[in-house]
Amino acid sequence: MPAPTDHKDIPRVDALAAPTNDAPPPTGGVLVLIGGALSRDGHALRGFVDSVNERGPGLVVGLTTASAEPEETGWYWTGVLRGAGIRDVRIPMFDRADEKRDREIAAMIRDAAGVFLGGGDQVKLVTALSGSQTEAAIHQAYERGAVVAGTSAGAAALTELTMAGGEVDVEGNLVEQYIGPGLGLLAFDAIVDTHFSQRRRLQRLFLVVAKNTRLFGVGIDEDTALVVRDGIGEVVGAGSVTFVDGRETVRFDNALELEKGRQLTLSHLRVGIVGTKYHLDLRARDLHELVSNEPSPHRRTPQESSRVLA
Repeated sequence: MPAPTDHKDIPRVDALAAPTNDAPPPTGGVLVLIGGALSRDGHALRGFVDSVNERGPGLVVGLTTASAEPEETGWYWTGVLRGAGIRDVRIPMFDRADEKRDREIAAMIRDAAGVFLGGGDQVKLVTALSGSQTEAAIHQAYERGAVVAGTSAGAAALTELTMAGGEVDVEGNLVEQYIGPGLGLLAFDAIVDTHFSQRRRLQRLFLVVAKNTRLFGVGIDEDTALVVRDGIGEVVGAGSVTFVDGRETVRFDNALELEKGRQLTLSHLRVGIVGTKYHLDLRARDLHELVSNEPSPHRRTPQESSRVLA
């Protein structure tokens, strides 16, 4: 989805904003972060559907609040989710000004097996939900074991901090980059970018991490999901997940000088790509198969690598 172009109430990324809440992240449920452009019959959507159905048939509540056309988008996702195997799907229209509606939606979510956040504008979504009973109910549902998924803007909003802008618009102008509060379900100082390879967003994620090396950048390709259980995310779908980490490695950057028209210069940033069926350890900020020292049938031993080079 296009990046928002005017969010003056959100702090700029070069203000070095960082999460200040050191409380442990919520646990109990499953987070499914999808990079957008979902295939109706693809493995990324199945990552959400299967996680819901593992807990037994139950209600899935969708929110299309991020969309510019929430009602039309709601009908679309109702059909997609039912077609994928979710029997009971409800996508109510959220209105922050309607307290009665807020209470009704919150009550639905508290009893739901899953919550699905559609795409659009992540800042619009967070702003609408912030402080509402619906937002509190999403946290409560997740903590008791529900599956919470987001696609595109919905995925970008699930972290403690969310970003917007930082790209060239259709008229060729650079949209100023902002970073602000997210919904806070995914902790670990992670910040998520979507449509990642398809929209060539590696430079954008580099810039975010360079300006705040505490953050852990996670870029998710289209029709690809990171299914997170207790801090470990499995990659499923058509693409891969890229991670960017500079917390203890960056030796030089000029990120704070870019307003003077200079190009980004950056040294010693950790970057990795996690393909399907592999796992990203969000605590360790690395491939889980390396952190846990689990054997992988796809990993070459030093002897095998030598034979290939020979």
